[in-house]
Order: sequence, then C-alpha cells, then structure tokens
Amino acid sequence: MTDDVARLRLANQQITVHTHTTARDVVAAFGAMQAQEYRSALWAVGVRLGNATQRDVEQPLASAAIVRTWALRGTLHLVAAEDVRWILDLVGRKVVAGSAGRLRQLGIGDLELEASRHALEKGFSDGGGLTRSDAFLLLERAGIATADQRGIHILQQLSLKGLLVQTAFTGRQTTFALLDAVIPGAAARSREEALAELAWRYFSSHGPATLRDFAWWSGLGVAEARAATELATGRLTSEKIGDAVHWMPIVPSSPGLISPAPAGRIVHVLPGFDEYILGYQDRRSALSGLAAERIIVRNGVFRPAIVADGRAIGTWRPGNGTRPSSVAEVFSPFDAETSRAVRAALDEHDLFVGRPVS
Repeated sequence: MTDDVARLRLANQQITVHTHTTARDVVAAFGAMQAQEYRSALWAVGVRLGNATQRDVEQPLASAAIVRTWALRGTLHLVAAEDVRWILDLVGRKVVAGSAGRLRQLGIGDLELEASRHALEKGFSDGGGLTRSDAFLLLERAGIATADQRGIHILQQLSLKGLLVQTAFTGRQTTFALLDAVIPGAAARSREEALAELAWRYFSSHGPATLRDFAWWSGLGVAEARAATELATGRLTSEKIGDAVHWMPIVPSSPGLISPAPAGRIVHVLPGFDEYILGYQDRRSALSGLAAERIIVRNGVFRPAIVADGRAIGTWRPGNGTRPSSVAEVFSPFDAETSRAVRAALDEHDLFVGRPVS
C-alpha cells in the first residue's frame, strides 16, 4: 500500500502527471505552496510543469498573478492572486495571535505596527515596489527600529493582515508591494466556503492524505480541519490505509487506490521544502529513517531530495559559480538504470535555470 500511496501522491502533486500548463495554474491547484527559499520555490513549480524555464515562473510573479507571502502556519508560500485574500482571512488571525509572545519579546506593539503601516503606505505612494532593504529604511526613518529581526517580523505581521505581498526578486532581494495596488479586490468568501475550498485544494493536490496531515499543513485545529473536510466530501473519496483514513480526489475513471505500474524507474529531483515531503505530518511513505535524518535537518530545514518511485534515495545540490552542473549525494550506491535517471533529472533542473547540462 505504501507504494500505491506514493504513486498517487506523485500524480496528484503534479510531479509525474502534468495537467496544468501555467505556473499560476499549478499554484492555484495547491492553494498555497511552501516558499521559504525563493529559488527552490521556483523549481517546485517548474518540476510540476514539465519543459518549463525559470522565466515561466518568474513572469507571473513579476505581474502578481502569483505572489509570495506569509500564509499557512505563518511561513512563506506562493499563492495565486485570486486566493490571497480568502486564505489570509481564513488563517491570518490565528497566526497573528500565535505570534503575540514573540512580538512582545521584540517590543513590537499595536501602536508600532500601525505606525509601520502608515510609513510603508506612504513609501509605496508611487505605486511601485520596494526591496526589503528599502522597506527597512522607510521604517528606520519613521523612528521604528528594524534590527534583531524586528523589521522582518513587522513585514510579516503586515503581510498577514493583508497590507503587503512579495513579487519577483530585484537583484538578490525580495520585492514588496501593496496588496491592494497589485491585486484587484475580490468578493469575500464565508468561513464555511473558505474551509471547504482549502480542504479541496489540499486533498486534491496532496491526497491520499489524512485529516492530521491537513490540520498540520493548514495550521487549522483538528476539529476545524475535520469540519472543513466534511464540507468538501462531495468532491473527495476516502479509504482506510493502515490505521488511518486517507482522503483523495474522486477520479471517475480510477476510483480508490488504483494506480498503474510505472514503466521503468521514475526519478525526480525536488527542491528543499517541497510539498511532496513537507506537506504531510506523516512522511513515512517518502522517507525512511536514514532519509529523514539526511533531509530534515536542524531548525526544521528540508534539504533538496532525490526521489525514486516516491521514495527519497539521496540529496542533491544545484550548480553554482564554481560547479556549473547539479550534483547528487547518495544514501547508497545506485544501479546503472537509477544513475542514468538521476542524471537526467538533474539535467532537467539545470535546463530550467539555464545552466549547462552534464
């Protein structure tokens, strides 16, 4: 059953089956895609498109068809423009409440956040974007200290409250913009509508997955995650796998846990913090004990993974200024077939970023 779960997840995650043709469509299908590291987030979308280039993902970011912002669990995600407001309305208040203790430690109160809002709104008055450094400079000129992580926490809080979003990088820095300036307003969803939609986006892009997987990913409490799942059950099917009920999208031509046998070994190189591994509370279908130790390292960092038939078999490093091509770091020796498949997957990434292939 573990192999079936892995193959279905690879398909629903758009890694082995590409049903979307644009970066915006991929991001919208997920609802939100983890994006702590900007370039890793670009590849997370690219690997789900097939034959895409980095430019194909950065263009919709530059035009704000996709934005990067703090969303689920207060971490950075890519979100389609039309989904930003209802997702923030659904989860933002809980994240803000959960960060109150850290804000007190940093000496950031409501009055300072309001002053920060006014300073940034004034700085964005020409309708353009600002790098993070520019935003910090505006805050400092308004008498608001940004050192010791104060600045980034202020930007995070104002983003969670719907003031700011991030678009494409400028040089090596995030570019911030006013949400209302780059994305037109949209009709509000009721909380029930938003819960049902978030559950559908999660299980249709991550299934088979459990209620606890969804609660962890979304940051909702288990009771509210259960309510959301129940609201979406008309579009979902479930099956008990092991000791837990798993939910997945209804596929009329392939009900339940039916998946075709793969033709040859299917290998992909996934970025750090990829949804295929990070997007579940229980990651045993992808990670053995050794793989978990090598891929999930200190401070909650998820390293880039090489995945063969849904299981992590190594890590990899992208090329850089001194090493043009990406390289693999394996957990155990590969056979010839797997070695060729790994090299082809690394070449696919290098073509995506415009580096020479090995």
